[in-house]
Amino acid sequence: MAKTQLNVRVDEGTARAARERALARGMSVNRYIEELVRQDTGEVGHTFVEAAADFMKQYESVFAEEFGGGAPARAKPGVGEDREGTREGRH
Repeated sequence: MAKTQLNVRVDEGTARAARERALARGMSVNRYIEELVRQDTGEVGHTFVEAAADFMKQYESVFAEEFGGGAPARAKPGVGEDREGTREGRH
């Protein structure tokens, strides 16, 4: 894949952190930054959201039992509404 050069200005602390993290991972700063961007725009976020949704489905009954179960609590009726959310006087 062809490479494109980017010039980025960051403060010294950010530059130092990038160098240290790249070194700790055994890669160049360029590769480190490239990996961060790929993670941010790639499948990592989608995978996390899907895993979280699967977790919630799997443990839904446990949460329901622990926290009172049933449908999510509905907001209190607004001004002029009865408990069913309809306007008073209209039936």
